[in-house]
Amino acid sequence: MDTDEKLARKTFELENEIKPLINNDEMYNFDAEEQKKILNEKPWTTDPKYFTNVKISSMALMKMVLHAKSGGDIEVMGLMQGKIKGQSMIVMDAFALPVEGTETRVNAAAEGYEYMVDYMTVIKQAGKQENVIGWYHSHPGYGCWLSGIDVSTQHLNQQFQEPFLAVVIDPKRTSSTGKVDLGAFRTFPEDYKAPSSSNDEFQQIPMDKIEDFGVHSNRYYSLPVSYFKSSFDERFLEILWSQYWMNNLSSSPILGTEEFLSKRISDLAIKLKKIDQNFDPTFGKPKIRKEDIHQSNESQLHKCCKESNKLSIEYLTNYMQELLKAEIFN
Repeated sequence: MDTDEKLARKTFELENEIKPLINNDEMYNFDAEEQKKILNEKPWTTDPKYFTNVKISSMALMKMVLHAKSGGDIEVMGLMQGKIKGQSMIVMDAFALPVEGTETRVNAAAEGYEYMVDYMTVIKQAGKQENVIGWYHSHPGYGCWLSGIDVSTQHLNQQFQEPFLAVVIDPKRTSSTGKVDLGAFRTFPEDYKAPSSSNDEFQQIPMDKIEDFGVHSNRYYSLPVSYFKSSFDERFLEILWSQYWMNNLSSSPILGTEEFLSKRISDLAIKLKKIDQNFDPTFGKPKIRKEDIHQSNESQLHKCCKESNKLSIEYLTNYMQELLKAEIFN
């Protein structure tokens, strides 16, 4: 690995806060009896928000990111392996599923399930004992959240394959910012009424997805995600990083996200127009009672301003990267 590649990898690890493990053996030790005991006790059945955080290995992260990027505008899907430690869900590894996706959804067909069974059989024979702990899929260009179909899929998995986690990756925004855009989620039981929350992290949701996002947002919750690495993963990471690094070098952050950027600007314009329609163009006063819409419009306008700022920063960052590459290689 040359100096530039090492520097790029170090930057990636710092940007995504990938922390080295202090005790490598503890995290990678799989205690079958302990896991069996947890599965028998099922503590998550008495607390809908029993799991409080997710820890993902850098190897699993790189595999999921590379797979998501390979799909382009098409959603891809895979499974994650790991274990439970206290109230943490630990993702140790991940593998892709050979499924057919579209630009709006992805579902595992019969061949996908057959592949999953064969894969798990082979890795068990090879000595890897971690169970399937969840699934991941991509949302190219429209953020990390669960759609109605995703919620139904995750809810079904939690009924029959607990403990189970849903992870969503946005490869477009990952390419645009350099930081992995990833979210981890679990659904609530059907009879559970989630408390309203105003502390959710700001997300840029396209206009054509807002309704789907809003309707189902109270049926699941997001878990904080952290990443870790170990000396055990180093050789595998070098191979995966070389592939990731070459993809980045051979692509343009400006040209590669040009269509994505145009869509986001158009979407922002539509949102601003919708806010403006609530006001009288002559007198600058609301068409309906001020107290009914002032707070809503102020909130939406604030979100649009944040979205605009984020777009500007991302574009300038990509432009600087392009200039730097031109200076180095030309």
